[in-house]
Amino acid sequence: MERFDCLIIGGGMVGATTAVALAELGLKIALVDTHKPQPELLAEASSFIDTQDFNLRVSAISLGSEQFLQQLQIWQQVLEWRACPYRRLGVWEHGMSYAEFHCDQIKQSHLGHIVENHLLQASAWRQMQNKPNITVFAPANLQAIDCHPDKVIARIDDKEIYCELLLGADGGNSNVRRMAEIGTSGWDYQHSAMLINVITEHEQQDITWQHFIDGAPVAMLPLPGNRASLVWYDKPNTINELANLSNAQLQQKILDHFPKRLGQIEVVDKAAFPLVRRHANQYVKGRVVLLGDAAHSINPLAGQGVNLGFKDVKALQEVIATAIGSGEHYASAKVLQRYEKQRRNDNLLMMTTMDLIYRGFKQPSGPIKLLRNLGLFGAQRLGPIKDKVLAYACGL
Repeated sequence: MERFDCLIIGGGMVGATTAVALAELGLKIALVDTHKPQPELLAEASSFIDTQDFNLRVSAISLGSEQFLQQLQIWQQVLEWRACPYRRLGVWEHGMSYAEFHCDQIKQSHLGHIVENHLLQASAWRQMQNKPNITVFAPANLQAIDCHPDKVIARIDDKEIYCELLLGADGGNSNVRRMAEIGTSGWDYQHSAMLINVITEHEQQDITWQHFIDGAPVAMLPLPGNRASLVWYDKPNTINELANLSNAQLQQKILDHFPKRLGQIEVVDKAAFPLVRRHANQYVKGRVVLLGDAAHSINPLAGQGVNLGFKDVKALQEVIATAIGSGEHYASAKVLQRYEKQRRNDNLLMMTTMDLIYRGFKQPSGPIKLLRNLGLFGAQRLGPIKDKVLAYACGL
């Protein structure tokens, strides 16, 4: 039986970052994932990326997340590959209610970057390769866990692994959460989202925007060069119909539906997924800890999902580092409860805020519509309060 201090299930952006963060504390780490990034991305040469088209799955990485990833030596490689900085964030329903947030308000050079998920994951895996105290099992599958007061024994395919701490970073349909019998609360938003990669008429832009149309927002996320990622939120039936169109047919639908500021576009690729809200009833159960989407799946409206996950990783690293420094056992109940206490309220606040915004814009009522547009009109003129809201959203 192999023994580790921490066993991480899930090697996505959050799981791989967790492995790097905890390895820096001197812990012996094992990471398990069903897949691994493309071999070319894990090799030393990085010219491979120049020949690859943009991936559909992208994230808006906040300034706070960038700073944390930079400390772990993950962010630098992402910038060498490709990422698009954005300096402004625009939100509106009608023209007069337009609200824009600018990096100058918080005295920063930008608000964040739009990054392809697989590149950020691959950069974290590169850092894992540089850590002799990280062992990777991939491709491999978690089959079962046996929880004890002072340890967890996990069965990974045909081998057993002993660990002091089992970390679930295996996404919204977490097997770790299920096997640990941790319940969830949540609901289906009765909406789906379509991701659309496009070639744009305009050169690289410095703004990401969301336009609410009859309660169903559309968004533009800039990518390097004449490229962008569009997000179209709507009822599942509508999104399914759009997904079945040819690229040329979808292109015309986008031009008819999206605001004119988008300009001419050419559809390159598309995919759709349902919107769900899910929150684990507890982040810690014995020696099992949940992070990222395994603990909380949030409405992607403001792109906060993965940033909340990176906040989880940072908080866990800090509480474990403090425990080690003060002579406490890093996997003791008191230490792990500090992590849950620190993260649960913050995550719940962001989840509730996104829900209120989303549900508020779905209401067709005339008075409610007037109120929300007055709210956006007022938000543009809030001054210092607006700046504080922006700083919080950027993780600063």
